[in-house]
Amino acid sequence: MLKEFSEILLSQTATVKEAMKLLDKTAEKILFIVDENSSLKGALTDGDIRRWILKDGSLNEKVVEVCNRDCYYIKQGYNLEVVKKEILQRKIVYVPVVNDLNVVIEFLIWDNLFESGIKRKTLRSLDIPVVIMAGGKGTRLDPFTKILPKPLIPIGDKTILELIIDKFVDFGVNDFTLSVNYKAKIIKSYLEEISPDYSIRYIDEDIPLGTAGSLGFFDTKDVKCFFVTNCDIIISADYSEILLFHNENMNDITIVASLKHIKIPYGVCKLGPEGLLDSIDEKPENDYLISTGMYIVNPDVLDLIPKGSVYHMTNLIEDANNIGKRIGVFPISENSWIDTGEWVEYKKAVEKFVL
Repeated sequence: MLKEFSEILLSQTATVKEAMKLLDKTAEKILFIVDENSSLKGALTDGDIRRWILKDGSLNEKVVEVCNRDCYYIKQGYNLEVVKKEILQRKIVYVPVVNDLNVVIEFLIWDNLFESGIKRKTLRSLDIPVVIMAGGKGTRLDPFTKILPKPLIPIGDKTILELIIDKFVDFGVNDFTLSVNYKAKIIKSYLEEISPDYSIRYIDEDIPLGTAGSLGFFDTKDVKCFFVTNCDIIISADYSEILLFHNENMNDITIVASLKHIKIPYGVCKLGPEGLLDSIDEKPENDYLISTGMYIVNPDVLDLIPKGSVYHMTNLIEDANNIGKRIGVFPISENSWIDTGEWVEYKKAVEKFVL
């Protein structure tokens, strides 16, 4: 039985980094932590990991120190009807069943328990507009972008732009605004040709205004907040959780940031007094949170944007931070972010979505 669920079981000696890789692989949002005897120690969700990262916790920490030790489980001899009520109330997908020694012997699964028609809602609909910054020249993708605008570079039988929009459409988003400049007519003609079901409006940049300058022309009437995304990134994440995080933390801007593991393949010299060698750190490794180019923004922040001037998201974030606005960071895993704006990452996107 446990072999069947090996992808959601993780040893207590595993690291947070290993847990993140397993969560990416399984596409589930929870792991159950066990010791060498398969005794249940707790549960670990992507939310637990996110909170750990935001506390500056080490990715090399053992999962048993990070997991929720008070997770919901049941003992043998359970009353199924009572358990089903708990599952419905808690919206739990997996419930571990343990014996008297607390050893996991099986799992109860939502889809098996409610075959009669009660379906768990996997994606929550979002009533929020999206602005896609699609005006850049995409010089990192030369020579393709000398002919095609970057948003229309194909990945399989769809363009980058369509793949980005599809991610939002999966969450019920229907309201898209494209900020365009370079080869804008080609972008508009292509979208008109495919006649999408969703609504598309445009902000026309007469001159390039940077990664945030055109947001000053976005119509925010009746808008509480909105997504902003670059046109060369694909984020695989629960967008409804990002919005919930933004609202619960009362952020003015939320930055979606990806963990990035950097390994320097050389010995790094550390200097002491008078420029003399103190030590050599051989092939050091570090983890960083990298801004992906996706954000949630509150409309009042846009008052900081100067009209008609080149202005970038980094400027907006810095200016908002300087006047005391709340700038939050929503971490995602490294594998959840693809930057198609450069050739190496573009090839990875092709491998992921096509091959």
